Amino acid sequence: MNRFFITLGYSGLSPFAPGTVGTIVSLPLGVLILIYFDAYTLFLATSLISIIAIKEINKYEERTGTHDDKSIVIDELAGMWFALSVAPAMTIGVGDIGSLENGFLIQVILSFVLFRYFDIAKPSVIGRIDRETKGGIGVMGDDIIAGFAAGISSAGIWQGIVYLNIF
Repeated sequence: MNRFFITLGYSGLSPFAPGTVGTIVSLPLGVLILIYFDAYTLFLATSLISIIAIKEINKYEERTGTHDDKSIVIDELAGMWFALSVAPAMTIGVGDIGSLENGFLIQVILSFVLFRYFDIAKPSVIGRIDRETKGGIGVMGDDIIAGFAAGISSAGIWQGIVYLNIF
């Protein structure tokens, strides 16, 4: 069960870009929570999953002796979901997803792209956490910060679009 959880249903076992695959798997799940519940629920669910993931990653690393194995992608889910809970951070009906006026789809796409950028490039504090923090906190921490940075950046870009009256 531990391996199933930390590899996000074994999506982390993908031979090609397991982190991106894990993010792609987590994106529609997060969007569904935003559609059928709200951003608060997504935030709280992500917080709970993150706490459990830290403990499970610690167990995995103790058992295998490997830090931040590429197959561990539960951190991608946490980062992507934190990004979505910040931006678009709205409850929306299924019929309104494609509407450009509410910005939901644009912010979802921006959150995905920006999260992958921050997660791969690891600028500033994100890279420092990745390099210097061991165990489950190190594995989860950089993605959590990358998720918040992506969500804030996405929301800021959307506000700029609204301010400039592009749509």
